[in-house]
Amino acid sequence: MTAERREELFPAVLRAASRASVVVRCARGIDDRGLHVTNIEALSRALERLRPGAEATCLVDGFSLRECAVPHRAVIEGDGTSAAIAAASVLAKVTRDRYMHRAGREHPGWGFEEHVGYSTPEHREAIERIGISPLHRRSFQSVAYAQLELAG
Repeated sequence: MTAERREELFPAVLRAASRASVVVRCARGIDDRGLHVTNIEALSRALERLRPGAEATCLVDGFSLRECAVPHRAVIEGDGTSAAIAAASVLAKVTRDRYMHRAGREHPGWGFEEHVGYSTPEHREAIERIGISPLHRRSFQSVAYAQLELAG
């Protein structure tokens, strides 16, 4: 789904949802705890904020949340098979894209508004040219970062 289509669907998803919760974590927190652990914790927190009734079982895209008290079921490739998970994906991606557009204005030169968090040749070139920003994860282990001697 294109970013434009997600943006169009965002208000419809919010209107259709009885409740919604988006949890955001910063680069430093991800560096301190690790991406996977941070994602699991954030997803657990989002479910806890929703406070579904005891009769409800939440659907989660791909991961079981061991520490989460909210009843849930992991659905592999859930955004392609569950309308609820697809709707949550729209909320998450639009929130991320909006943040990255704002980051592009506040931290010009890295092209955040263009790549919205994905590694692109232009973004890697910007890192090589001007270094990393306060928004970059220092723990990110990618071939691109390793080539730029920024890993770790």
